[in-house]
Amino acid sequence: MKDWQLARGFRFSGVHCGIRPSGESDRLDLALIVSDVPANAAGVFTRNRVVAAPVKVCRERLPRNDARGIVICSGNANACTGEQGMHDARRMTELSAQGIGCKAEQMLVASTGVIGRLLPMDVIGPGIGKAAAALSANAESFDRAARAILTTDTDIKVRTRTISIDGQDIRLTGFAKGAAMIGPNMATMLSFLLTDASIASEDLARFAPTAADRSFHSVSVEGHTSTNDSLLFLANGSGPALEGESLRRFEAEATAVCAELACAIASDAEGASHVITIEVEGTRTEAEARLIAKTIAESALVKTAFFGADPNWGRIVSAAGYSGVDFQEEQLSLWIGDFKLYEAGRPLPFDAKAVSDFIRNRRELTTRLAFTLGSARSTFYTCDLTYEYVRLNADYTT
Repeated sequence: MKDWQLARGFRFSGVHCGIRPSGESDRLDLALIVSDVPANAAGVFTRNRVVAAPVKVCRERLPRNDARGIVICSGNANACTGEQGMHDARRMTELSAQGIGCKAEQMLVASTGVIGRLLPMDVIGPGIGKAAAALSANAESFDRAARAILTTDTDIKVRTRTISIDGQDIRLTGFAKGAAMIGPNMATMLSFLLTDASIASEDLARFAPTAADRSFHSVSVEGHTSTNDSLLFLANGSGPALEGESLRRFEAEATAVCAELACAIASDAEGASHVITIEVEGTRTEAEARLIAKTIAESALVKTAFFGADPNWGRIVSAAGYSGVDFQEEQLSLWIGDFKLYEAGRPLPFDAKAVSDFIRNRRELTTRLAFTLGSARSTFYTCDLTYEYVRLNADYTT
């Protein structure tokens, strides 16, 4: 295990309780995150109109200043499950609250997996008890929690850091899951950011959407917005709340952690052979830049061109053109890596084989679009569209 810098005052566990099919009888599928003291909490959630029961429960309970933890299950989304789904989501918080000794309302809940199936509460109930008994602050328990939230991910996604603010070391611990059904607002993902800093719940609620905009709202594989997407922040520091420049420094670091996790999600997209960073600069507003980048990221033709190592820059330019942002061709230039292919509305001569080889031989690629409209910018993450991605998602429930 890596030298993770775990936020102090949190404990973790990950267990197998039997949510998954019998063929996955040893796979971890239930996680518990607990703060030893009441924590300030806030969240950002899917913008899909079809919303999973855990998201509804968290929206009811956030923001708050006395959260004690989060219970998470994988393998079942508990989405499109009606009143029974709501009852089961609340029951998960009741059982975990009993296990750690707090009120049910102090617990948050998240789920991920197949939509439209009722939770197997007969196994989840004992699983929560097992998870509560296994809570620990050590790296092994954190690793198990990070693995228990995965679905089709190939590995855990963790980013941590320690920063010095006002003479004290503050730790940030972020982990996430996500590999398919990934589209902005947010992606198909769960993400949890924990810190031992003292931050007011209203400050968490204020900056959480901005952090999401610059990270999880800026990643797309196929543009599919899920029913369960959740980004939850917990801050359990007991000292005076950060404010002013200290708070701004924390927000910048937290946003950076979220962006690194979003990039890791794009990198892990099922079957992906290329991770693509789309940088758009020189627009009038950040929203314009994000819209252009999002449109390019979700273009099947752009994604298949990268898969085939085809330097077909016309697909990128045309996707920008139908994004809905007002510009003229002469106001745009484009690069793939260090190769400038299009300048101020004119094609440039280039060695097609050299650019194709460049694309083929690099897993991580950057395409940059420079406009002359203003000074705003945005960075977006996506991947190519491969045969394996189609196969894996065609067989997801069968």
